[in-house]
Amino acid sequence: MTMKPVEVTRRVALQATAAAGISLLERQARSADVKDVSWLAEIQRPPATVPATAPQLTELLVAANGERITTVEAWQRRREEFRRWWLDFLGPLPAERKIPPPALTIVDEDRPEGVIRQLVRYEIEPGIETEAYLLKPVRPSKPAPGIAVFHSTVNYTIRQPAGLEGPPEKHFGLRYAQKGCVCICPRNFLWPKTSNERIGTTSEVNSLAQRAPRSKGMAKMLFDALVAVDILAAQPEVDAMRLGAVGHSLGAKEALYIAAFDERIKATVSSEGGIGTKFSNWEAPWYLGPSIKGATFTHEHHELLALVAPRPFLLVGGNSADGDQGWPFIKAALPVYELFGQPSRLGQFVHGKGHSVPLAAEQRIEEWLLTYL
Repeated sequence: MTMKPVEVTRRVALQATAAAGISLLERQARSADVKDVSWLAEIQRPPATVPATAPQLTELLVAANGERITTVEAWQRRREEFRRWWLDFLGPLPAERKIPPPALTIVDEDRPEGVIRQLVRYEIEPGIETEAYLLKPVRPSKPAPGIAVFHSTVNYTIRQPAGLEGPPEKHFGLRYAQKGCVCICPRNFLWPKTSNERIGTTSEVNSLAQRAPRSKGMAKMLFDALVAVDILAAQPEVDAMRLGAVGHSLGAKEALYIAAFDERIKATVSSEGGIGTKFSNWEAPWYLGPSIKGATFTHEHHELLALVAPRPFLLVGGNSADGDQGWPFIKAALPVYELFGQPSRLGQFVHGKGHSVPLAAEQRIEEWLLTYL
């Protein structure tokens, strides 16, 4: 029997966050003790020239009635309004999340240097299976940080972050497992089978529309990411209070959304996903759909960055999908971070090497995650 879609409410979208059992004040206290990356101030400086095409963004610290927001308490009320608007726009999650998370079937296992790498299969929706790679240190330091790693648009999908195929600089899952983290690398729903095959955007979008007609593609991606984080947090080696997310290109989009809507994610890196809705193909039906091109669509992703505050978020760009044109998003969200009275751990690193992950970006992504987790 097919399960009916469930409306995305505050309780549904953040039920596991509540289970984590940590208050805002506790998060602030813990965050205040963290040693920062040495280049934090650098990534908060505007570029020498902001492109003329960069968007003009609305102020975030203004209440719906026009009053200025000057306290965390007032921001939390405004934050809830932004959060509810975006969740309503995305539409229902395509299924109910199961607590505890779905059982894993180990399909394959090997042991590259210092790491146990498992290909696991699980039911992501009723009657629909997917796969992920789960990578753990052979001798983990318990409890270990956990990182959700989202692959880019390649037909070898999860083999990329798992270190089995593709350029080494994108082997994030393998690299961080070798650094002592536990990583999950879930397959994006656009690849329809539980084996590596070609992307199926049309077939998968049509299938989603049949079983969840009011759900946008990003609602499905958010749901799948939430389940992946549920699985990650349930691993016995993982410290559920030290979870992160990272992704490049397609994966960067998923990292942005999971960071915005899952407060369990304590540190995030989004590389070349296109922070602005006009910076890449966000209008595609497997993301947000064509309505974002209309004159009545007045929201932007600086609102999502504000939902992340005060948790660390690094935007990485090569002046392709992301870069100097993204500075207004950082500038708009920084005042929200500053409300929390601690170092504002938000910024962008522009390497200028196009839609890639050059060595300088590799190093900063790694340092960001390992510092803040």
